[in-house]
Amino acid sequence: MGTEFNKLFDEWSEHYDQTVTGHDVQYKEVFDRYDDILNAVAARASGTVVEFGVGTGNLTQKLLAKGLRVYGIEPSAGMRAQFGKRQLAATLLEGDFLDYPAIEESIDTIVSTYAFHHLTDEEKGLAIAQYAAWLGDGGKIIFADTAFQDEAARHSIETAAEAAGYMELLNDLRTEYYTTLDVLESLFKENGFHVSFHSLNRYVWLMEAVKVKPVES
Repeated sequence: MGTEFNKLFDEWSEHYDQTVTGHDVQYKEVFDRYDDILNAVAARASGTVVEFGVGTGNLTQKLLAKGLRVYGIEPSAGMRAQFGKRQLAATLLEGDFLDYPAIEESIDTIVSTYAFHHLTDEEKGLAIAQYAAWLGDGGKIIFADTAFQDEAARHSIETAAEAAGYMELLNDLRTEYYTTLDVLESLFKENGFHVSFHSLNRYVWLMEAVKVKPVES
């Protein structure tokens, strides 16, 4: 589950921050307005937060600046090492979206950026079901990640990447588990969340899901 990407992220960890700031032309559009994307997620978080896929700690730093308590979960040893160098006042744990240490504390918000696509659609559903059991009514899941509005948008973006000669990006788009908004909407609704989507750049969507109290019959 997603851990097949650990070797890639271990290798990427030392220059990840250069990529997200636009130094890699193939991924420049993917990370367009990167800081604004992190701010959008952080602005919607509250209380005690679990962050999946903390990477080098860029979002974590913004969450801590708001005075939030943060548990960070990261599967890549390389990324955890880079995170540790920043000495952020968060609790860092080894784990992934589905397999993580127990946290004996009430959680208000679950966040992640640029990571949920490492799960298959089936695994995404399993993860959301776990979070639904974890969060209380009004608890939030706030993810920002690459997704496609629909299959036509997927085709358009892949065609544009190929035409630009961005073959590494094209390979990523075709081999990782990027999904469509209708699939995500169904997964969240099936697990008791009201979800909304907002486009942040050509590739990235903000997903804000709020757990709703079941209607009594």
